[in-house]
Amino acid sequence: MHLFQDRVAVLATMHRKEEAIAPILESEFGLKIQVPHDLNTDRFGTFTREIARSGDQLEAARKKALAAIEHTGLDLAIASEGSFAPHPAFPMLPCNCELVILIDTLNDLEVIGESVSTDTNFNHRSVVNFDQAHQFAIEVGFPEHKLVVMVNKDATDPADILKGIADFDQLREAVSIALARSTTGTIHIETDMRAMHNPTRMKAIAQATHDLAEKLKQCCPSCSTPGFTLLDVKRGLPCDWCGSPTDLVLAQIYRCQKCEFEQDELYPDGKQTAEPMYCPCCNP
Repeated sequence: MHLFQDRVAVLATMHRKEEAIAPILESEFGLKIQVPHDLNTDRFGTFTREIARSGDQLEAARKKALAAIEHTGLDLAIASEGSFAPHPAFPMLPCNCELVILIDTLNDLEVIGESVSTDTNFNHRSVVNFDQAHQFAIEVGFPEHKLVVMVNKDATDPADILKGIADFDQLREAVSIALARSTTGTIHIETDMRAMHNPTRMKAIAQATHDLAEKLKQCCPSCSTPGFTLLDVKRGLPCDWCGSPTDLVLAQIYRCQKCEFEQDELYPDGKQTAEPMYCPCCNP
């Protein structure tokens, strides 16, 4: 029987993330997912920035999971956290990074699933009238994807932040309200990146959950603890011509967080030598 079979896990969310996470973990491991409806996860940060994120992305996810454990008294919790930024390799493309963390205090275990994708409608714009807001809405997949209208991008007063806009009548009203409160004649409109209002982000959360599930299936060869995952890499794949070490990956290093057993997986890319173009001797 798997370590999580028939156990109850509390999922720290108030944005319906169970729709993406629960079916995967319940079918894969026999977990029973519960959502505490009175747990306020917004206190760890909001996408609309009126509440700053508590620490970095991983810290925020971890705090949510630990808060759910404290709140319910259960010993198994799941939480997720997303971030949006320019892609590190292609700065012109927005990138969605999702983390899904599982914390098991009974077995002193923490495993993290990840997904990085450029498939996102994350966007924002300054507008001066409804026509401009309407054009932005069409571009970002509205009304399937919801919107936020703000008096300005730095607004922190809830009265200046209109969330979850779901149809064009609501959009027209929100634009009218924000323009009336604006002192510059310009307002800010952006995609609502909360999971229940953004189907594209919900898919990314599911992808991160699949990654978590795969990592949980990888058990330590020494003690059988789930989460025997990649820790680091060793570089130095030898050149096919001269045998000198290159900067390409020679091996991946896996470590158990429970017993600290380590194992190297040689030639993870399926190649035992590197092409000379990557060699500092043959191609200086």
